Amino acid sequence: MPRAHPALAGAACVPDPSMATSNHTPSPSKPPSFFGRIGLAFRAFSAVLGDADTAARFLAEPGGAMPPAAPAPAPVAAPAPTAAPAPPLRQAGPDSALQLLSLLQRDARLIDFTSENLADYSDAQVGAAARLVHEGCAKVLREHFQIVPVRAEAEGSRIALPAGYDAAAVRVTGNVVGQPPFNGQLRHRGWRVAQVTLPQLAEGHDTRVLAPAEVEL
Repeated sequence: MPRAHPALAGAACVPDPSMATSNHTPSPSKPPSFFGRIGLAFRAFSAVLGDADTAARFLAEPGGAMPPAAPAPAPVAAPAPTAAPAPPLRQAGPDSALQLLSLLQRDARLIDFTSENLADYSDAQVGAAARLVHEGCAKVLREHFQIVPVRAEAEGSRIALPAGYDAAAVRVTGNVVGQPPFNGQLRHRGWRVAQVTLPQLAEGHDTRVLAPAEVEL
């Protein structure tokens, strides 16, 4: 039987490093030094002293280890503001308005005057008719309404409107910026009705008839 070449025989006796199995396991991380532990202790001391939640987690952790910080809570979106509901609207009855219009026609001929084409009359004729209409309208207001000013101050005086003033009784004009209180000049005192004394209506009276038709026999 032929003998193997000495070089080949020697090579067979040398183990292949690439085929060797290593039993080496990675060593754990190196523990911090004494001075490193001092810095870590100061960091832990500051975290516990400055945050009550961190101190509570430190006490709850076995062995006093520093647990990881709890995640910050997700931001909660604020609810969208809801608009205040509009006040309900009420339907005003037409009888009182029709009754007032009938009185103005009876005492001031208001409907007749406003129905005329004033272009057919001279200024003197229009002025004379307007005087009669004015006197009749004033008579109706005096007899059936007690009308008083909204503001007691003299027109042209300076007044102050506090926060929460009645916007239905006072209208603010001009350069309106911001929120009350406001200070301004009284241009018109306004009017409000203190009492109404309209005539009583007979049962079955048709208020839609403002003025009856007139037939001369």
